[in-house]
Amino acid sequence: METLRQIVIAMRPRQWTKNLLVFAGLIFAQKAADWQAVAEAVEAFAIFCALAGAVYLVNDCLDVERDRLDPVKRNRPVAAGLISVQTALTAAVVLVAGGMVAAWLVTPGLLGICLAYVGISMAYSSYLKHIVIVDVFCVASGFVLRAVAGAIAVRAEVSPWLIICTLLLSLFLALCKRRSELVELGSEAANHRASLAEYSPHLLDQMIAVMTASTLMSYCLYTIADRTVAVVGSTRLLYTIPFVIYGIFRYLYLVHIKNSGGHPDRALLTDRPLQANLLLYLLTVAVVLYTGNGG
Repeated sequence: METLRQIVIAMRPRQWTKNLLVFAGLIFAQKAADWQAVAEAVEAFAIFCALAGAVYLVNDCLDVERDRLDPVKRNRPVAAGLISVQTALTAAVVLVAGGMVAAWLVTPGLLGICLAYVGISMAYSSYLKHIVIVDVFCVASGFVLRAVAGAIAVRAEVSPWLIICTLLLSLFLALCKRRSELVELGSEAANHRASLAEYSPHLLDQMIAVMTASTLMSYCLYTIADRTVAVVGSTRLLYTIPFVIYGIFRYLYLVHIKNSGGHPDRALLTDRPLQANLLLYLLTVAVVLYTGNGG
């Protein structure tokens, strides 16, 4: 039982908040009242929790020696010797196999997305995370695939806007994470992650500025696009724009002033203003999408 508990810890449940993105398709396709669609979205969420956990297990096995030299990561179950590398890899195989079977049972299309997610994640863990710029695109792809998976799971159309907005927002978060790592680790940054040696705070600030503007503009255009207005039946999604702007600005505040933007999951779980803003955003979206049409 203790081994199972350590495996779950190594799967990093705290990171599973990222998988909530699979519910975007359910919400924006106006299927939140369809219990079958809700069940399929929940299944997709559980599948991605299993797959993400398997990726973390494999990553810990690949980095076990380096993690043992890190004052924080050495406490991870694999690095600390609480579970063996063989046990972790076995658990990862079981999780991936189970996740793939479950995805196929939901819909074959979801299986394809899951295969892409695992393939890119494994390539990232083994090599791509060391290549500057490519590393953040790999991280961003995981978010995009989650959003697409959620839409496919509930048999909703995969909107180009879903891909564009998710990609830009996830690149924004990934770049903010790199900047926080670079600032926090200082001269030890390259030892933590090889690609950090190729970045500088100034370069990352420029990239973040581009992503901030691009993300906000894309979301604004999405709310008034002809397709969106036709689906929603009104232009009322405009009312959600202030929450998106505040959320991005709040996150930039956490990155630059509080030095706590390196972990989006942690920020979401601990920052009260960010939580309140997300709740208000979701409530506004629910009112707009589920309380009738209006111009």
